[in-house]
Amino acid sequence: MKFLHVCLNVADADAAVEWYDENLGFEYSWEFESGDTRNVYVADEGGVELQLSDTEGEDEFDPGTGVDHFAVVVDDVDAAFADIDHHGVVEEPGDQPAAGARTAFVKDPDGHTVELVEPLE
Repeated sequence: MKFLHVCLNVADADAAVEWYDENLGFEYSWEFESGDTRNVYVADEGGVELQLSDTEGEDEFDPGTGVDHFAVVVDDVDAAFADIDHHGVVEEPGDQPAAGARTAFVKDPDGHTVELVEPLE
């Protein structure tokens, strides 16, 4: 068994793809349509994918009802936190000794929580 992807409901798939590309380095992978829903996939350099599900007429979502957050590893949490065009701060950068990491949490354009993780040496 291996991790395949996380599905996020988004208001505008193209805007979401652009945000994940520019801010986290995810690249467009592939897409398909099912009824009035466009499903666009972006992948990190290791091939882990996010499914961005854009259903016509649905542009507001209750964050946290299906996905709490997903995590990405960054070289420098403080630099990433300062550079990312986030749409809300959930938790500013701070050390999490029990997890062996420095983390921060931000919101993407649709209110999903993204955890930035920098392993502590």
